[in-house]
Amino acid sequence: MAGCLRYAARPKFTTYYGCMSPMDSTTPSFSFTPNPAPVSPERRAELMANPGFGRVFTDHMATVSYTEGRGWHDAKVVPYGPLSLDPASSVLHYAQEIFEGLKAYRTPEGSVVMFRPDANARRFRDSAARMAMAELPEELFVGAIEALVRADRDWVPSGEGQSLYLRPFMISNDVFLGVKPASEYLFCVIACPVGAYFGGGCVSVWVSETYTRAAPGGTGAVKCGGNYAASLQAQAESKREGCDQVLFLDSREQRYVEEMGGMNVVFVDGDTLVTPPLGGTILPGITRDTLLMLARARGLKVEERPLPIDEVFEKAASGQFSEAFACGTAAVISPIGKLRRPTGEAVFGDGVTPGALSLSLKDELVGLQTGRGNDANGWVHRIL
Repeated sequence: MAGCLRYAARPKFTTYYGCMSPMDSTTPSFSFTPNPAPVSPERRAELMANPGFGRVFTDHMATVSYTEGRGWHDAKVVPYGPLSLDPASSVLHYAQEIFEGLKAYRTPEGSVVMFRPDANARRFRDSAARMAMAELPEELFVGAIEALVRADRDWVPSGEGQSLYLRPFMISNDVFLGVKPASEYLFCVIACPVGAYFGGGCVSVWVSETYTRAAPGGTGAVKCGGNYAASLQAQAESKREGCDQVLFLDSREQRYVEEMGGMNVVFVDGDTLVTPPLGGTILPGITRDTLLMLARARGLKVEERPLPIDEVFEKAASGQFSEAFACGTAAVISPIGKLRRPTGEAVFGDGVTPGALSLSLKDELVGLQTGRGNDANGWVHRIL
């Protein structure tokens, strides 16, 4: 069976040996090479006391290779370290690259869980399809994360607001300068313990009238690095204007709200959540999707509709839009206190205090993610 990935099934499943296909229901087996110089328990505890975000990494990483004609192979967990890339690797020239972001949580009982990893796996496949990359089977995506978390279980924090942030990504590594889809790819998962993405209180947001994030027919619905690189000038603009984040408008008319630099955006109108519709230019956020489902389950209304920025400013001024928040994996929910643009400012509530509904939805979601809520939808995925 050369060139095929070996599977080792979970208990109650039959062991399967064969090539990877999307229909396989077994869990892939990963070889494990322990880090010869792991971080000491004392140093790990010191680092995890205040990890910040994306600065401290665990001892290992998971990798799987893809070769055209051979498929996915060589699944392994190895010591965390640099990747070796040829200078002609296609990712460095044509940016065939995608990634995901999700978290592992320590429950009050001490077990380790993930939240809706199947949704991240599906979005990862959708991103790969749009970027003309090899599509990673969903069970291999989840299996790689499970293998890494089991290896680095001691890195999963238990502090309030802390979690283990997981970054699966895939790059093309064909050594070829011609412009075409690559024939070789590397999938990798790294992890880092994290605290809160933003501090407490509300964030301020600059409405960019200079830059746009995505255009119809582009890659706005894809989680690829180029989208974020293209947002950095706008983010710098927001910082110059004294704001924490940037909000993009549509590329055709510069009139309708789309999304922020790395998060979806929602406005509260009484018992209704109002948010821009997905349509190819906005990333289909899993946190966004979850919050909208939780809101509907509470009996709240949800409007997914084109939302003119002028309407947002008018309804904030009248108090009809009483709250606003950004949502995403890293921050969960970040209440927005103010939107600013060259012609004025929109303030939600008092501009400083997070809204009651925003906080309530955040508490409900975090409770589910950390195993403290009633998981009626089966969203919690236990690892350990």
